[in-house]
Amino acid sequence: MRPRKLLRIARWETTTGVGGLDRGAVAVVLAAVAFVGAVGVVGLVGGVAIEDGIYRVGVDENSRFHAPAAEDPSLAVVEPDPAVVADGRLETGQGYDIYVQETADGTRLYLAETGGEPTEKSRAAATAFREAVEAHNERRMRLESNETAAFPVVVTLEFVARDDADGADADGDGDGGSGGNGGGAGDGSGSGDGDDTGGPGGPSGGTGTGDGGVGVPSLGAFDLFGTAGTAGSPSDISPPFPFQSLVLAFVFVLPLNFLIQAYGSSMLAERLDRRGELLLVAPVSPAEIVFGKTLPYLAAALGITTVIVAGLRWLGGGAGPLSVLAVVPLALLFLATTFLGAMFARSYKELTFVSVTVSTLLTTYAFVPAVFAGTSPVAFVSPLTVAVRDLTGAGVTAGQLAFATGPATLVAGVCFLLGLGVYREEDLFTQRPVHLKALDALAGRIRRPRSLVLVVALMVPFVFVAELLAVVLLFALPVAVSVPAVFGAIAVIEELAKGVPVYAGFVRGRYDRTLGAAVAAGSAAGVGFFLAEKLSLAVQVVGLPEVAVADAAFQTGLGSGSLAVVALLAVAPLLLHVVTATVSAVGGSRGRRGFLAGLAAAALLHLCYNVAVVSRLV
Repeated sequence: MRPRKLLRIARWETTTGVGGLDRGAVAVVLAAVAFVGAVGVVGLVGGVAIEDGIYRVGVDENSRFHAPAAEDPSLAVVEPDPAVVADGRLETGQGYDIYVQETADGTRLYLAETGGEPTEKSRAAATAFREAVEAHNERRMRLESNETAAFPVVVTLEFVARDDADGADADGDGDGGSGGNGGGAGDGSGSGDGDDTGGPGGPSGGTGTGDGGVGVPSLGAFDLFGTAGTAGSPSDISPPFPFQSLVLAFVFVLPLNFLIQAYGSSMLAERLDRRGELLLVAPVSPAEIVFGKTLPYLAAALGITTVIVAGLRWLGGGAGPLSVLAVVPLALLFLATTFLGAMFARSYKELTFVSVTVSTLLTTYAFVPAVFAGTSPVAFVSPLTVAVRDLTGAGVTAGQLAFATGPATLVAGVCFLLGLGVYREEDLFTQRPVHLKALDALAGRIRRPRSLVLVVALMVPFVFVAELLAVVLLFALPVAVSVPAVFGAIAVIEELAKGVPVYAGFVRGRYDRTLGAAVAAGSAAGVGFFLAEKLSLAVQVVGLPEVAVADAAFQTGLGSGSLAVVALLAVAPLLLHVVTATVSAVGGSRGRRGFLAGLAAAALLHLCYNVAVVSRLV
């Protein structure tokens, strides 16, 4: 490709693309961005207070417990009526969830009952009341001039990534929790007037631990990610909230959903408005046209990501160039799949369906693995895990970076390659169903049966991504369930990847519908898939060396620890892939129904192989 031509097309796309957005579209985009930003800020600060006043507490205004109850927004203080507890019980329907009664003999806490048992709501109200008393005591102790007397025990914790820590870290957290119990009780009794409110809360669980609550990220402290060291009284320390990183990392993917809408519309306009006809007759190649039109959107994605990284860094996060680098394969993947969808869609309505489906699937692919960023190597299936670890200050190795970004980049490249296969006049300006356009894209790379070696090999990145996502979805299940499930998923995914290109060649007449041609095509497809599949050995060595479900998915035998098993599983699949691909090819030579029957038979054979051979060796 010639850079000068590429940049000229990119400049033309920038001017026409911006000019094609009317004021209404710009207003909608800005309103959506503002809304999402507002929701994000509310979520970070503490969320919408949907629990305000849901528990009714009967407590006298002269009681020492009145102030703690009034300060908690979830508690609604109600004027007490001694008649409701005259018989020593509080029945449901009296207007109280809990009732505080102070007498000369002490303090009693009544819970609303039904049939002699406290209700679930009254138990929850008692827990909220206990936590309100503890928080009130904590605030009063902080007002003490003698900090050492108020907090005789101070604990300092430094949180580290799980894979970087040994068992002592977990023990350290537990010790801190135990210290919090003792320190909380001591602080409550030693702070004087009113601070012994923790005592009457005892029957409902006033231990001073504060467990069960989830801390909210503190914007004021600029520690949005909960990764910094924490110091304070034992009852004041809580572990970091790891989902903060995912919530904030979502801003990396969010702009891509807006960009692909504009990008897909521009690409579809090339077809529906026949603007692309002028470019096709110009002295430029289809690749220069496509990548020139894609370049402004990729630059916009990287620019927005850079601004986000700078903002998060200013707020105290660990985001840096690694976060930007992690978003590049995701941006390419979003743009490539949208481009392919725009080449297949026949209308803007159809494109909307395709783009929404693409964004949903890719967002799932990005976020589901990243949930396990601190607990399992399976998280590195997603490039977003690299950004999450960068945000939290945890490092990544070169192998982990390659494992996270490699499959997505390969899939993006294949999508662009398939889209270029139909970026020609006979496909660009014709109204054909989406599935036929997809077959055209595959058949465009097939000239004869042996061409299937390369075409099927190009499908392997899709297989990797699909299999990795299957591993992520299934690895948390018991091995007795997850391994058979992944065997079935792998059989269907791999046979589709081998069978569909073969069928595309038959549909487009790339080879004869004879038994000999079907055997030749199936053999070529099996060999191509086998050769490309051997990359999975490197994938598992780098990324998932000790995950049982991954070993079952990629069938490398590394989990067995036996070189003989590894060698056998490195060669045996060749026969499997050739046989199953040939079965699909023979069915495809008989038409659509024959192809579906052959594909089902091939998947069944593949599943039997997985159960009979792989399950005994891995």
